[in-house]
Amino acid sequence: MDTKTRITREGIRLYNPEDFEGMRKAGRLAADILDRIIPLVEPGVTTEVLDRAIEDMVNDAGATSATIGYKGYQHASCISINHVVCHGIPSDKKLKDGDILNIDVTVIVDGWYGDTSRMFVAGKLNRKAERLIEVTHEALMRGIEAAKPGNTFGDIGFAIQSFVEKNRMSVVRDFCGHGLGQVFHAPPNVLHYGRPGTGPLLQEGMFFTIEPMVNLGRPETKVLGDDWTAVTRDKSLSAQYEHSIGITAEGSEIFTLSPADKFHPTYG
Repeated sequence: MDTKTRITREGIRLYNPEDFEGMRKAGRLAADILDRIIPLVEPGVTTEVLDRAIEDMVNDAGATSATIGYKGYQHASCISINHVVCHGIPSDKKLKDGDILNIDVTVIVDGWYGDTSRMFVAGKLNRKAERLIEVTHEALMRGIEAAKPGNTFGDIGFAIQSFVEKNRMSVVRDFCGHGLGQVFHAPPNVLHYGRPGTGPLLQEGMFFTIEPMVNLGRPETKVLGDDWTAVTRDKSLSAQYEHSIGITAEGSEIFTLSPADKFHPTYG
């Protein structure tokens, strides 16, 4: 088989060492855009304004937004506020003091996809929302820690689920992470729950996202009439963090680290 098209029996692409640099460039740009949007996130600003700023940053970098035109979507970001789990559509809705929001950006740089999301806060963060953000961030990092050759995708899911549930929160099951590289979405589906030792074996050269969505209440979601916006059924707060990673011989490399070390809204 051509080394450029190595595929596991589960249909998961195994990329070559030289492919990591393409993912680093794409991931770095996506993360840098989210760093630069931080000063704009404040009460009174519309999510539409944030999205336009993101689109301008993508264009100024000579990159392409992966989401504009994707299945008819027309924005450079998804912005999900409070009880919106994911895929929130930018609009003329103004942020209020205390709102928490996830901003999700995917860019294409020289054919490689950089996909990341993180939490932001408009104004003063209340303790309940802060704890949700802390748990979600830690859950992502525990999932990444489990992402190494010899482990399975079930090990990643278990690391996330067990930590979240220990903190009396719930992991969303209706959405998952995904493979990427020179495509936006590809095998595998990366579940954020699971049993140790189950699922495909992690191998060097796999590229995928880990992006747990965590609810303060129950895990069930519903999609609104726009066919995009997913919300918690019980209207509880939801948070999400996402990194794109590659499996290395020793463990994993995070492609979407924040250049300004601002991945977490209360760190740095």
